[in-house]
Formats: sequence, C-alpha cells, structure tokens
Amino acid sequence: MPALPALLLSIHFSSFLLVTMAPRSGSQAALLSSVRMAAILDDQSVCGRGERLALALARENINSVMEGGARARVEVDIFELQKDSQYETTDTMCQILPKGVVSVIGPANSPASGSIVSHICGEKEIPHVKIGPEETPRLPYLRFASVSLYPSNEDLSLAVAAILQSFSYPSASLVCAKAECLLRLEELVRRFLISRETLSIRMLDDSLDPTPLLKEIRDDKVATIIIDANASISYLILKKASEMGMTSAFYKYILTTMDFPLLRLDDIVDDQSNIIGFSMFNSTHPFYLEFIRSLNLSWREGCDLIYPGPALSSALMFDAVHVVVGAVKELNRSQEIGVKPLSCTSPQIWQHGTSLMNYLRMVEYDGLTGRVEFNSKGQRTNYTLRILEKHRQGHREIGIWFSNNTLAMNATSLDINVSETLANKTLIVTTILESPYVMRKGNYQEFQGNDQYEGFCVDMLRELADILKCSFRIKLVDDGLYGAPEPNGSWTGMVGELINRKADLAVAGFTITSEREKVIDFSKPFMTLGISILYRVHLGRKPGYFSFLDPFSPAVWLFMLLAYLAVSCVLFLAARLSPYEWYNPHPCLQERKDMLENQYTLGNSLWFPVGGFMQQGSEIMPRALSTRCVSGVWWMFTLIIISSYTANLAAFLTVQRMEVPIESPDDLADQTNIEYGTIQGGSTMTFFMNSRYQTYQRMWNYMHSKQPSVFVKSTEEGIARVVNSKYAFLLESTMNEYYRKLNCNLTQIGGLLDTKGYGIGMPLGSPFREEITMAILHLQENNRLEILKRRWWEGGQCPKEEDHRAKGLGMENIGGIFVVLICGLIIAVFVAIMEFVWSTRCSSVTDEVSVCQEMLTEFRNAVSCKKSSRSRRRRPLGSSAALRHPTRIALGAPRPLRFVREMRLSNGKLYSGSGPLTGGAGGQGVGVGAGGGPTDMGPGPQRILEDSLGVNSTAPPPAPPQVAVALPRSCTHVRICQECRRIQSLRSGTGSTRIPPSSAPLPRLPPPPAPSSSNTDSEGGGGPSPRQLHHSTPPPFGPMPPPQSSTSTDLLGGQD
Repeated sequence: MPALPALLLSIHFSSFLLVTMAPRSGSQAALLSSVRMAAILDDQSVCGRGERLALALARENINSVMEGGARARVEVDIFELQKDSQYETTDTMCQILPKGVVSVIGPANSPASGSIVSHICGEKEIPHVKIGPEETPRLPYLRFASVSLYPSNEDLSLAVAAILQSFSYPSASLVCAKAECLLRLEELVRRFLISRETLSIRMLDDSLDPTPLLKEIRDDKVATIIIDANASISYLILKKASEMGMTSAFYKYILTTMDFPLLRLDDIVDDQSNIIGFSMFNSTHPFYLEFIRSLNLSWREGCDLIYPGPALSSALMFDAVHVVVGAVKELNRSQEIGVKPLSCTSPQIWQHGTSLMNYLRMVEYDGLTGRVEFNSKGQRTNYTLRILEKHRQGHREIGIWFSNNTLAMNATSLDINVSETLANKTLIVTTILESPYVMRKGNYQEFQGNDQYEGFCVDMLRELADILKCSFRIKLVDDGLYGAPEPNGSWTGMVGELINRKADLAVAGFTITSEREKVIDFSKPFMTLGISILYRVHLGRKPGYFSFLDPFSPAVWLFMLLAYLAVSCVLFLAARLSPYEWYNPHPCLQERKDMLENQYTLGNSLWFPVGGFMQQGSEIMPRALSTRCVSGVWWMFTLIIISSYTANLAAFLTVQRMEVPIESPDDLADQTNIEYGTIQGGSTMTFFMNSRYQTYQRMWNYMHSKQPSVFVKSTEEGIARVVNSKYAFLLESTMNEYYRKLNCNLTQIGGLLDTKGYGIGMPLGSPFREEITMAILHLQENNRLEILKRRWWEGGQCPKEEDHRAKGLGMENIGGIFVVLICGLIIAVFVAIMEFVWSTRCSSVTDEVSVCQEMLTEFRNAVSCKKSSRSRRRRPLGSSAALRHPTRIALGAPRPLRFVREMRLSNGKLYSGSGPLTGGAGGQGVGVGAGGGPTDMGPGPQRILEDSLGVNSTAPPPAPPQVAVALPRSCTHVRICQECRRIQSLRSGTGSTRIPPSSAPLPRLPPPPAPSSSNTDSEGGGGPSPRQLHHSTPPPFGPMPPPQSSTSTDLLGGQD
C-alpha cells in the first residue's frame, strides 16, 4: 500500500509529459525525445545525504509511466564537486554545457560554487535551480537566470524575529559560524534596532570552539541564543552548552539551519530544555513516507549508523526535478522547444532559456517541502516553516510560520514563566556537611531522611517550609564541593547539580559570587560575612616574677649598663681634668690651705650615676661645667629611659602578650614560612583567583603553585592543619568565629578581606525565587535568623573576652621586685657582717684584746636598743699605745695633723677654730711635743683636746695671769651651728687675757644645770641646747675652777 501514492504520482506526471511534450513535427521528435538536466552534488559526508537517491527516485517516478519510443524521458546527469572552488566549478560547468541540458540543479552546500554556476547559467541563459542558502553578498547578474527553492535570508530573519516577538523581544545573542550571517540576518538586526533591545553578536573562531562565546553569554546572563550555523556546528555548540549547564529552562535556543530535524540531541535535552528550529518537510505529501523509506533503506546499506532522517537537500532535489519538468510542460504549450550543445568558449546561448525561466517563476507545485511558488525575483514564496522543539523522544511541532510573516504558536508550549507556587511541593535540597550549618546527628543511623541532620541551615529550612507550606528532602552533594568552574566551562559541586537540574535548591554556607550568579540564581542573603584569616594562638610567656624586665629587651639593658659605666668613667676623667673640681675643704686650717681635694673618687663616680638613675640624687654635686654637662646629659638620658620604662611596665605586668608572626594579609603574602590556603573549589578560592588586587594576586599565585597543595577539601581538614602545623586558613568570618568558640588555641588575624553574603541557590529562571526571597526577608524581620545564629554559635568552651576594667596585680605580676629586694637585703647584710668582722679584727689588734671579746663588745653595743649613741674608739697616733693612755700625751706637744682633724670632727658638727692647731718648736705651751715647742691651738682646739685628753687626770693649780693677747679671729666664711657659734662668742669674750701655756688644765665653762631627758642632744654629752645657752648668764672673766668630780666625760659624754 505505501507504493500506491508513488504509483499514482508517476501516472499523473507521465500523462502530463505525454500530453505536453509530444513532438509536433518529425524534426522536433529527435530533439524532444528526452529532457536532460544536470545536478551538481557536493555531498562529502560518509553516509551521504541521499541527494543521488532523491534524483533517481524523481527520474524513475516520472519515466516509469512513459510508453513508446516517442515518449520523452527525463535524464539527470550528476556531477560531483570535491570542494567549494571556483576553478573546479567552472570546469564542471564546461563539462555540462556540451550535453545540452535544459536546467542545472545545485549545489546544496557550496555558496561560492553556487554563485559561479548562477553566473555561467546566466551568461548561457540556462535556468539554474538553487537548493541551498542564498549567497552573500548577492552578485549583480546581467540576466537574472536562477530560482531558489531554499527560503530566502529575509524570510529566515522574519521567522526568527517573529519567534522573538512571541518572547516579548528579550535580549538575545547571535552566534555566527561565518561572517556572512550578518548579511543573511540583516532584517533581524534591523528589527532589534527598531525595538531597542540588545542583540550581542559573537563569531566562532577557526578552531570552532564555542566555549569562550558561551562563557561570555553566560556572564552576560542572556537567556535567548540564536545559532546561525549548519547542523554539525550547531550540534557542537549545543553539546558544549549542555556541558556548561546552559540547556536549562532559563535558556532558549533558536537554530537557523533547515536540517534541524536531523539533529540527535537525546543526550543534550531534557524536560526543561528549550531548543527551537525550523523544518520545511510536508509530512502530508503522498510520496513522503515512500521517500523516507527509500532513503532509510539506502542509508542502512551503506552506513552502520542510525538513520537520522531525510536531509532537506534531498527533498529539494526531488522537488527541483518536478519543478523543471512542470516549467518545460508549460513552455511546450506555447512554443516549440529544442536543446543544443553549448560551449564555454562559444558565445552561443540557449534561445529558450529566458522563456523557460519565466515559466519557472510561474510554477505552482505541492512537493515534499511544501508549496512551491516563486516571486519575480526567483525567491520562494507562499510556503510555511514548521517550528519544532526538541525533546528526549525527538521533536514536536509547536507552531507554524507563514511566508506572509504570520506566526501561529502553541501558547502553552513555550510559556516557560508559567506561574507556579511552592504549596504542597517537595523540593530536593542539595547541601554539604559543614559545621554548624549542616551536620549529622551523633546517632544519625537511628534516623532516616531529614531527621539525620541538624544545624543552622536545617532549622532555617524548617522555618521556610512552614512559611511556604512545602516540604523538602535533603541530599548531600555527590562530589562534596560547593562549586567552581572547570576549564571546559562546566561546574562542579552544588552549582553543577543546580545547573543540571539535579536539585531545586542549594542550602548551605553558600556564598553569593558574580561567577555563580551567572549560571544560577540566588535569593537575598540570609547572612552577611567576609573572608578572614584563621591562625593558631602563639602566646608569649605569662607575666612572671621578672616581668618588670620585659619593657626593655636584653640588648637595651646591656646598653644601659654600658652607658652607666661609660658615664662613670667620663665623669671621673672630667672631674680629674677640670681644675674647678679641685678645692680646699678646710680653708680654716693654715697648714692645709694649699691642700686640694677632689670629691669624684672612683667610688663616688660610680655612685653618682646610680643616684641620678634612681632619681634619688646624691650628696655629691658637680662644680665644673664639664661635670655638669655630663650630669645633665645623664639626667636627660635617665628621664627618657625611666619614662619609657614606666609607660610600658603596666602592659607587661598585666597583659599576656600574644606573639603573632603575621598581622595582615600583606604580612602573609610577604613571607613563605607559614603556608596558607582555602577550601578547594570554594568561593574563597574563586575570590583570590579572580582578584585584581596585587596582594591577593600574589597570594593566589603562591597557593596555585605550592606543592604539596595548600588547598583543603573541608573546613575540618583546614582547622586540623592550622592546629598541627604552620598553616593559615582563609575562610569566611562566620566559620572563623564558630571554630574560635570551640578551640581556644585559634585566633583571627587582621580584619575582613571582603564583604559578601550567604544565599540560597536555585537554577536559572526558577519560578520559586521570589517566594523564597520573601520568606527569607520575613525571617529577618522577625529576628528568627539571629535567634538561630545565637543558638548554634554561642555556648563554646572558650571564655568570653575579658573586659577592660582595671584589676589588681598579684604576686605573679610583681613578685620579681620582691626577689630583687630580698637579694639586695641579703647582700647588704652579708657586706655588713664582713665589715663588722673586719673592723673588730682590726680593733682587737689595736686594743690588744681577743677577737671574740672585741666582737662581743661591739655586738652588744650594736644591738643595744636603749642607746642611740656610743663612744668612738680612738685610733693610735704614732704607736699602738698612743691613745690607750691619753695622759701620756702632753697637751702642748705637737700632735699629728690627722689626729687633730679627727678630734676636730669628733663632735659630729662643723667647728671654727681660732688658732693654728700645731705650733713650731719655739712656741710656748703646756706640754712639749716632739719638736719641743709650745702649741698655740686657740680656745676651740684647746677645749676639744682638753676634753678628750684630760680624762682621769688631776687638775693642775691655776696658772698666774698673763698679759692679754689678741686672739685670732674665727673663720667667718665657714658656716657653723648655733651652739658652736655660742661657744665661740663666749671664748671671744675672754680674749683680753690669753691663757698662758702651762701644765695647768685649760679653763672650763661651769657645768650647765642638769637638763631634762627631753633636752639631751643626740650625742649624749649633756650639753645645753642652743635655747638654754641663749638665756644663761655669761660666765665671769677669768680662769674657770676645776671640776669637783674626779671623773670626767669624754667628748661624746660617755664615761670611761
């Protein structure tokens, strides 16, 4: 039965040819015995497109019903082109012309060859039937001698524009395989200019790799893509788009190739894909099924592949043969026609060519490609294009475009944005295990489904489900990654699952980035954060006993010691060199008036800087300008040092200082001792990879090239690496905060590197985006998200940060200074003991007593709590017994100068003598010294010597009065105490008569009345206080009576 339509068609055309092409004379019979035409094929595919078989079917169907030798038969000569070359096409045409053909058909896919064929046919006035796309640009021919069965470029542009208009003219992107596409789709570009919508045009390079173009389109977030290429290149582009996740419901593809039905996209399309194309096949034609069956059988004989379907060029070949035969029929009715051989070298033309071309324009035929009619330009008109949409089972018709620019679409087929709600729906949620967002329960094996998980995101999903009245099913991502782009344009992790429609939502610590926003949709952020640096804590030593030394480094302390020694030496040398530091400390002593002393001995030079450093001063004051300069510089130095020390001391005593080798990302980038990295395939890695900031670029270059890899697969792995090695982990601040609460040995370095947020991911064009965004905003307004965060972030093991209130210092802070104090006291006691032992040992040798007895006596005096004064032991003058018996020393004898000075200072007060202490040999005195001369000592020294040497001696009889001699005046430039001044005034009152030197004792003042215990001076001598001397009656002039008691007190008032 399938052969019946073909038989009827053959009978119809055979009868038609029999009637219209019958010869009218005997001469014409030979000419019209056959209708010869030429077909140029350029099919270089392995299995072929079936064009040769289509020509054979057309020829056999027409010739099978012809009877008798007088019947004209259709002959088709086939010529093949190996390549699209002008030279080869010209040579082929020169082979065709001598055969006497009435028309030339083809080629189908060689635009350059088609232009040459049209040009030569125009010169010879032979009709040319085109079955391929129009050449661009069109060449101006002297004679218009071609018709085209293929839709014109203008019609194709109008059809695409009509489909876009049904989408309300969205922004689109045009992908061209050749540069001529702009001329082919000129009308489409003009329509976009009128509508003011955006049309981006991208051209494939010579490598035909569409990956860069598709990435740009994805980055621009363009949903409508127009592909102007042949079937093979179109399949390549769609295959790559599927790998990049660009075949989701968000994208719409419009293909301009007429072989769209041949594309096998079973591995590309899914239920959400929107891939649209055109078809010219008339499936209602009587010969359509037989035509497909014949091509299928021929395909199987020569090719092992699955038959994709009939190619448009084969159907156009079939229709072209019948169109030419129909035009010849109409021409034969009006005139006698004949054919003759032509030549490329001859100027001859076919005289019936122009007439046949006119009849070709008037042909009306219903063929395998639909209605065939031509306008005055030879372009096809009054035909239809079926609009097909690909799906897994093949394709389905969703609309028809008419050549009068009318589009009839099935509205429910392409209504992608149909309103849907989440009510009563179950959403598949892809996520990743990440604390505290999504975690497995400790006993998760006892549960099933969503009950196995807990965390912040799980609680948020339950809140959203209650608001949206829907349910969800948690599914862990297969590869355990968040999602990052691959070199081939595809995505991994949760992003890849959203692109491939394996999940409806992605809920986790999912960072919103521009790269991800290009391939998926995000809700409003439910949490704001930034990238931070996590590193382990390096605590310095806690404040200890010797923390007071921490404000300065050991080097500073060492330099301070050297500075102290240097200043002491410079002070010693400056004082020795300067003449102003040499002075006479006893200007009243005539024998020492030329003796100069320097107060800066080596010991004093070492002691003076210590007093200045401790800010306590010293009894030694500089006199010269040089020593004052040294002192001033040293005081300024100590001022700065002490101030700096004081300023830093509190911090070192109270704060447990944290030693951190890095403090910022710049420090991290400038060193290589500490490794650093991020999660593999995470948003943080993408941030550094795409950053243009110089520091972040250096960090990315380090992380990308470091071997072994510094990237980790999970946050837990990164935390373990931080704790166990020198590794800094770059992660979101929320995760940083969470893990710092759990591990007190972790700390955050610096601030945030950027600012971003966590959002819920959805496939592009998801109809649920607005509902989910509104639900998140509702949770934020009700403070539910903040409550959930506090629930999962608080309660860590680490204590809260200490407040800044002042706290008391403990022994662990300042115990060291007590250690220093105790050590100083021990040293002082040890030195005191050594001094005591040494002094008593020397005293025992001098006094000819045992060491133990002397030590016992001195120890009793030292530990006596009732007495604050005692008798001073006198040193020997010339021999060991010089002072043991004072009576042996004559008062008038000359004494050694050292002995006199010691006695002069024995009362602990400054004293101004009135005469020389030692006399010459010719002087008169009470006793005769070694020189035999008397000694004129004046009243002061005489009183001191008499008190100190006249103990236990019998008072001599009073001496006869002497002639009064003027006493030498006291030194007025020496400052003396009030009591000494009173004594001096009393002495000067008796100056009219000088006491003659004799063996009699010196006159003494009458003893003052017994003072009260409260008026006893510190020396215990019982002398009157200055106030008592002021109110006492001056003694009478003359010698003082001797004391009545046989015992006398020493100079300090102690009894022997």
